Amino acid sequence: MPRVSFHTLGCKLNMAESSHIRRTFEARAFTVVPFGDTAEVSVVNTCSVTAEADRKCRQVIRRMRRASPEGCIIVTGCYAQLRPDEVAAIDGVDFVLGNKEKAQLFNVIDRFTRRDKTQVSVSCIGSHDTFDAALLAGDRTRAFLKIQDGCDYSCAFCTIPLARGKSRSARPDDVLAQAHTLARRGIREIVLTGVNVGLYGNGSKDPAGGLNLLMLLRRLAAVEGIRRYRISSIEPNLLTDEIIEFVAETPSFVPHFHIPLQSGDNYVLGRMRRRYRREVYADRLRQIRKCMPDAGIGADVIVGFPAETPERFNATRRFLADQPVTYIHAFTYSERPDTAAVSNGETPVPKQERRRRTRVIRALSARKERAFTLEHTDTVRPVLWEHAQRGGLMGGYTDNYIRVQRPLNADLAGRIEQVRLGSQDAALMC
Repeated sequence: MPRVSFHTLGCKLNMAESSHIRRTFEARAFTVVPFGDTAEVSVVNTCSVTAEADRKCRQVIRRMRRASPEGCIIVTGCYAQLRPDEVAAIDGVDFVLGNKEKAQLFNVIDRFTRRDKTQVSVSCIGSHDTFDAALLAGDRTRAFLKIQDGCDYSCAFCTIPLARGKSRSARPDDVLAQAHTLARRGIREIVLTGVNVGLYGNGSKDPAGGLNLLMLLRRLAAVEGIRRYRISSIEPNLLTDEIIEFVAETPSFVPHFHIPLQSGDNYVLGRMRRRYRREVYADRLRQIRKCMPDAGIGADVIVGFPAETPERFNATRRFLADQPVTYIHAFTYSERPDTAAVSNGETPVPKQERRRRTRVIRALSARKERAFTLEHTDTVRPVLWEHAQRGGLMGGYTDNYIRVQRPLNADLAGRIEQVRLGSQDAALMC
């Protein structure tokens, strides 16, 4: 049986799409082997959110070529979509596929063999008008289900609309069918994922058939067997009172939100072309806390954007310190070709200073996460125990996204258990 290996860079959406590609290979009698093993075919699903992501992609390709000198290497994903010629110029690449071609791999490639010249198949981003389903359910406990793709926004720092096209959504009946299938497989938690999930059903030509996100959530809540749903990430201007209240009132939706902020300074938000200001963000957090006092709330922040002076950075730091966010994902700004930010006329922040500011925000995140975790010591919360184990321990997450661990008990894997946080059976990981 021919062997195939995979390496995925970037977001959970990419991982879900790689999982879909993996299943298509398995259906054609390929054996999946770990990344780094010798394989007849190697697939790299790339990210291009930062220059570091591009560098890692090139590193992965070189490692794959060393492991499989005679194997076929396929590079797809956002880096391949945005810079196909650059990817094709990397020594050892046989095929470069765009994001549309990613889902049609076996239709695009007829023979998985080494090529004297790299074959490039990348369609124009304007032709990305269909929705390709994907889900990731590797742990047998939690699944990531793609419900939306693309984005209609034009943030100054972002290449995603250039790489994935306009927003489009899964048909609700298809989402429901996948949820039922996952429930039958014993999956207990589904994370709803996409590029801009809040745009689900947006637009008259959207396959969602007139449904918006709240309508889809209501239908999903009726699926028997799925005990938990999480929304992977949602823009603050798209997180309505109705969605917050629905999550608060519906037992199968957990009290956990991840809401991108990007900056806590209004001038910077304007230069970023974000569709809200910090007052809107603060209002969304107040509404969440009003309805769900114990909710976990995550934030994304881009540090070192060209308009971010020391004063504006400090405004972001103070804003985050004052808000009830429980953890922060801090990203160091990276110039991306063809984005408005590279030519906005603002003085660039020195890279060393960007990295310093990133460390400051990550330290703030660590303090907030620890404080939120310790605040819940000796309280009872439901934990979904995972199948994975290490060193005689198994881990899990509470409904409000606190990480805990306990001594291994295989009978608990995949089960939700009410536990007292901080006890031997739910040690806090902070």
